[in-house]
Amino acid sequence: MTTDLPVAQLKSELFKALAHPIRVRALERLVAGEESVGELAEQLGVEVTQLSQQLAVLRRASVVSTRRDGNTIFYSVRDPRMAKLLAVARQLVVSNLEDSRTILASLEEEGIEASGAAKTSTS
Repeated sequence: MTTDLPVAQLKSELFKALAHPIRVRALERLVAGEESVGELAEQLGVEVTQLSQQLAVLRRASVVSTRRDGNTIFYSVRDPRMAKLLAVARQLVVSNLEDSRTILASLEEEGIEASGAAKTSTS
């Protein structure tokens, strides 16, 4: 089982690299194709310096690669399977939200029934 430890550590590092909303949003755009830092910052509505810091984290984790053309740096996703990973993450989030909605509806129904019972007993 100790042979699983390095793999688990590497997976953990990958998920840490993804653990920021700007990074996730940037990746969601980059899976569609290469973009310059300036274009990406404009599309995401963030400052170039802030985005550059987040992209550097992704680059160090080997999630994205860069290409320079003059003064412009372009980023792209290194592995096209990142699109699948992001899609599965979205599905998990949606599923969790649907479960939460069901629980919330159940709690609201219980609250309505409880308040109705309270009104009946005080009448």
